[in-house]
Amino acid sequence: MTDIKKHLGSNIKHHRVKKGISQAMLAETADMAANYLGLIENGKKFPSAEMLERIAAALSVDTTDLFILEPIQQNWKENILSKIEMLIDIELKTLRRKKKNIRSTKSIYNERQIKILSL
Repeated sequence: MTDIKKHLGSNIKHHRVKKGISQAMLAETADMAANYLGLIENGKKFPSAEMLERIAAALSVDTTDLFILEPIQQNWKENILSKIEMLIDIELKTLRRKKKNIRSTKSIYNERQIKILSL
């Protein structure tokens, strides 16, 4: 039962954050105590069916959406993709810097070759 409570709480928090509202704002809209909402989001309490309906209505989602894992999975995938893109950008910058250093070294080498040949 604890896993269901944590899962439900995580989904409620996900939808709340996605909507850009605070716990206090959601609690007020759903006509419940903010500390109770915090306990629900942290998986410590499980709300009644009536409370779930009020929370879902306040979040403008279907009650069943609060039990679906998909939003959390999508957010996880987006975070991983973002980190991969960041690492690729860092690697590209490193490669460009190395390429520039190689060109510079090659240019210096060619200049020295010319000087040696002209002696």
